[in-house]
Amino acid sequence: MDDIKILYTEAVDLLKQLIAIPSFSREEERTAACIAQFLNKKEIPYKQVGNNIWATNLYFDAHKPSILLNSHHDTVKPNSGYQLNPFDPIVANEKLFGLGSNDAGGCLVSLLACFVYYYNKPSLGYNLIIAATAEEEISGKNGVEALIPQLPTIDFAIVGEPTLLDLAIAERGLMVVDAKTVGMAGHAARNEGENALYKAVKDIEWIRQYHFDKVSNLLGPVKMTVTAFNTENKQHNMVPASAEYLIDIRVNELYQFEEILETLKANLNADISPRSTRIKSTLISNNHPIVKAGEALGSVCYGSPTTSDKALMPFPALKVGPGDSARSHTADEFIYLLEIEKGIEFYINLLKGVL
Repeated sequence: MDDIKILYTEAVDLLKQLIAIPSFSREEERTAACIAQFLNKKEIPYKQVGNNIWATNLYFDAHKPSILLNSHHDTVKPNSGYQLNPFDPIVANEKLFGLGSNDAGGCLVSLLACFVYYYNKPSLGYNLIIAATAEEEISGKNGVEALIPQLPTIDFAIVGEPTLLDLAIAERGLMVVDAKTVGMAGHAARNEGENALYKAVKDIEWIRQYHFDKVSNLLGPVKMTVTAFNTENKQHNMVPASAEYLIDIRVNELYQFEEILETLKANLNADISPRSTRIKSTLISNNHPIVKAGEALGSVCYGSPTTSDKALMPFPALKVGPGDSARSHTADEFIYLLEIEKGIEFYINLLKGVL
């Protein structure tokens, strides 16, 4: 317990340092340096890819399977509702305030503490790899996606995000689709042309009414929402020749993006084009050893409506960590100090269940 108390004190100190450094996505150089300095003080060799910092345990063995411990050190920009200085790590009422304290600084420093705890222990059943990554908040290509090809083969990952220490075994995927209907221009007074706007309206009504058959016990149904609409025509007396709209699609783990797109193509008047298919829905089996280890600690499995770097990992990943997702991106963001202490203990005990 004394070791964990020391790790907790060091973790809180590190989190205070990180809060004090602005680290918006794509601007994480200084927090990367701060994390590197922390590892240096622990005499832990590290490597850096862009603004991503990673290290392996002392007795890394290429013949053993590897577990990735991952969380991010970038943040969103503070919203206008802040009453406190977002870069001043204030402690009050057993809370640590500051931008990134909850999302996902508490998780990151707890995972780093856990890694330090196991770093020089011989005869582990798995290798451990810690990765503090960039650009998570924008799903950027220079974050974990750029790092993974540089890492040893990963068997599964623990992704640190605030989940109240419950087990997010599934995540919704996100696909944004551009749609365009094409008609023929004409004069409105003479009933000429073919109105592309009317075609788009029929599409939008179909989208509003349609329900995909497969409903997930963890994530519920696929959800489609039209979020933008536009026609190039600004004249009141001109029938629009084209209309464009945007579809936000939240996909459960029972569908591949390709299935969703085929359904849209078969039912819409529009030509459709997905902007990105990177943020896929994910699922780790509730029979996976790391999930069973979490359940043995009293944590509950659930499906997360939010996305994380888990979506960019080509291997099984469990999202779990201290803090509350409901506090993420809110004004005067905070994490309870006790949550960090419990988070360190949880991660250590979680890995004991498989190491």
